[in-house]
Amino acid sequence: MTRAASLTGTAAASTAFLIEHLAKILAVDRSREIAEAVGILTTAKKLFVYGVGRSGLAARAFAMRMVQLGIDCYFIGETITPVVNDGDAVLIVSNTGSTMSAIQVANIARRVGAKVISVTGHPTSKLAHASNVVLLIQSNGSSVQSRLAPLSTLFEDASVLLLDGVVAQVMERLGQTEADMRGRHAIMV
Repeated sequence: MTRAASLTGTAAASTAFLIEHLAKILAVDRSREIAEAVGILTTAKKLFVYGVGRSGLAARAFAMRMVQLGIDCYFIGETITPVVNDGDAVLIVSNTGSTMSAIQVANIARRVGAKVISVTGHPTSKLAHASNVVLLIQSNGSSVQSRLAPLSTLFEDASVLLLDGVVAQVMERLGQTEADMRGRHAIMV
C-alpha cells in the first residue's frame, strides 16, 4: 500500500469513526436541559458567549448564529464586549469544565445575576456547578479515539452540532426564518 493510499484509508476511517460516535453522543436525551437553555436564551436582555481554543471556535459559531437571529450577543474577551448584567445570559463551552477563565466568567456572571449555560463533558466540574443549565456532552476516551479523533475532537464537533440544534429551536421560538437570518448575515448572500 502506498503512503497516499494509507492516508486516504486513515481519513476515511477517522470520518466513519467521527460520524458513528457523534451519533451516539448526540442521541442522549437532553430535551429538558435544551428547553431550559432555549428559554434563557430567548428571554435574556443580552447574550454573552465564551470558550477558549477549539471550544472557543464552537462557541463563536454559536454566537454568530445568535446575532443572525437578532439576539444582542457578544463574545467575552473581544474589545467591544460590554459588561454582563443582571438579566443577561452567558453560554460557556469547556470540555473539562476546569478551565480557570471559564470558571471565573461563570462565577462573575452568576454574582451579577446573569444566567449561566455550560456545554461541558464533566457533570461534576466547577463550571457545571456554577451553571444554571448544563448541556452535557460526554465521550469515552479510547486508544482508537486518541488516534482517529485526538484530544477533544468529539466534544468540539458534538458541541457545534448540539448548539446548531439549539439555534433551530431558538429560531422557532422567536418566529425567525432563514430569510430573516440572511438579512443579518455579515455579507448579504
